[in-house]
Amino acid sequence: MPRYRLLVEYDGRPYAGFQAQAVLPSVQGAIEAAVKAFSGQDVRIAAAGRTDTGVHATGQVVHVDLDKDWPAQTVFNALNAHLTREAVSILSAEIAEEGWHARFSANERRYLYRILNRRAPPALDKGRVWHMKKELDHEAMHAAAQHLLGLHDFTTFRDMHCQSKSPVKTLDVARVRRVGEEIHLDFEARSFLHRQVRSMTGTLVEVGAGRWTPDDVKAALEAKDRRECGPVAPADGLYLVGVGYGDTPPT
Repeated sequence: MPRYRLLVEYDGRPYAGFQAQAVLPSVQGAIEAAVKAFSGQDVRIAAAGRTDTGVHATGQVVHVDLDKDWPAQTVFNALNAHLTREAVSILSAEIAEEGWHARFSANERRYLYRILNRRAPPALDKGRVWHMKKELDHEAMHAAAQHLLGLHDFTTFRDMHCQSKSPVKTLDVARVRRVGEEIHLDFEARSFLHRQVRSMTGTLVEVGAGRWTPDDVKAALEAKDRRECGPVAPADGLYLVGVGYGDTPPT
């Protein structure tokens, strides 16, 4: 039974998250329906990360096991043909090496958070960025973000419904930069807690707005108390942009 590795892009707005739902639409459900439509096979796909409602992806990675040894290009073409009514696109498809798993083989996940920092609201990117009218100090935000780097107990930035066995994670990259009218926050780690990126982003925005100092972020982290977290950023601006496997550069 061949396993296919798929690189996936999607707009998270129409979906109740990546994970399949009993009634609500999901990214996983859309892809599995496309597989069924072209192959006749009922499958359960696996993903590198299960994004929340409204969260987008430009570099999600999933795998699917098929009964027939289809050419990878056929899988690519067929899935996209059956996803035309969905906000999901298969960017590439290839046959995976033996033992490879979309989730368990991953050793790095990369997220981008986009903030549109201008007076005028978005027209073309509505639902794809967090709009902040007040000018934010991205340099102060970046300085604060450096307190989050490394191995920490991230309980402060952990959603109360998080199912991870431990709040201890290693954050490898925490970078804040201005790109034209946008502020981009880049985070990289082997894995993240539920809503950790949105929680960190909302807290860093408090620094950018002048309501917190970088040292306040350090104190909040060290408190290991969810009540010390700043406001949680909305899903709109969050993107899963890449997944790394072994020595392979992140997708």
